Amino acid sequence: MTEPQQGRDTPAADARRLHPDVLKLGLVSFLVDVSSEMIFAVFAVFFTTIAGASSALLGLVEGLADLSSSSLNLLAGWLSDRSGRRKALVIAGYGFSTLAKSILLVSSAITGLAVFRVVERLGKGFRGPPRDAWLSSIAPPASRGYSFGVHKALDKAGAVVGPLVAYGLLQSLGESASTYRTLFWVAFVPALASLVVLALIGERPAVQHGRESPLAAWALLSPRFKRFLLPSALFALAYFSLGFLLLRAHELGFGVAEIVLLYALFNTTCVVVAPFAGLLGDRVGRARIILLGYTLYGLINLGAAFITERWALAALFAVYGIFYAIDESQGKAFIADLEPERRATAIGVFGFVTGVLYLPASLLAGLLWAVAPAAAFGAAAALSLLAIVAFVALMPR
Repeated sequence: MTEPQQGRDTPAADARRLHPDVLKLGLVSFLVDVSSEMIFAVFAVFFTTIAGASSALLGLVEGLADLSSSSLNLLAGWLSDRSGRRKALVIAGYGFSTLAKSILLVSSAITGLAVFRVVERLGKGFRGPPRDAWLSSIAPPASRGYSFGVHKALDKAGAVVGPLVAYGLLQSLGESASTYRTLFWVAFVPALASLVVLALIGERPAVQHGRESPLAAWALLSPRFKRFLLPSALFALAYFSLGFLLLRAHELGFGVAEIVLLYALFNTTCVVVAPFAGLLGDRVGRARIILLGYTLYGLINLGAAFITERWALAALFAVYGIFYAIDESQGKAFIADLEPERRATAIGVFGFVTGVLYLPASLLAGLLWAVAPAAAFGAAAALSLLAIVAFVALMPR
């Protein structure tokens, strides 16, 4: 299996040199993740135990959140390539997510929590394709995987700090409704700071495709990218919310504060592994790295279905961080290789297609969880295997 031809215009001595804007965009993502992951680390337990929602409703809300996260991907990517603008659309997306977090400051009812979770993800969906296209345009082709890996490491570093701050608040103030309200206020501050940093980064205009309709842009995307969508879609059906793995930890006797630490372990592993996963992808080819990610995810779900020891589940969270480092950074780098002309559109199409399938994936997981948690994890493992087979069969050799 061969990769799309990598660019050869970057000298070997500069192959691992990062553009300063990669680090600046990483700082923005760090601040946003400090904010978001403080909330997400406690959201599943807060939603089901404090607010009183069912696990099936959690599955519905998480599926709708993933769907909303992808619903604007296609529009944002097309608008970005059509206008050649990246920064303005990225600011709009981050701003919308920050505004949505204000819902938590005034409401703790099930309806308010569900609305926050869905609306906040709309901002993520709108900023993702233009930001990733922006990042790919400043990353040298020979070190594109490394650049995406470093960005993801900075991004998930915020997801380490955020849960640790949440843990400190829960430990010092106790697990009560007032503590959660304080936590939501603290989380709002770095979200605002991220907008300030983003405003200071210089624009990186792209080539405009001003006369292309969405259908015309789709028709001009490369055949190899379109083939990649099928295994991606199969894998999306397996990729239900991490919230269910957190609930599994709760079933095995982990308290809320300990679950926050497990979440921090997952994110710490991701931070450490992401740059090395990028370097490995640059060296051996991103197709192999993507297959490795699919395989790890299937094994993680098999483990979650049968593990009964707390230490083993903790180890599984660390492995999940390795998978996440691969999946979240190298998939986008792979798309940038496949589609050099209309990257924002391609990333938007990918996000939309996979995101639409996250809803049935989370709904299925919620329903199977009500029968037996092992059934939910087993279904995810089987779908991962199908995605591996489809990837090997469809991608060019």
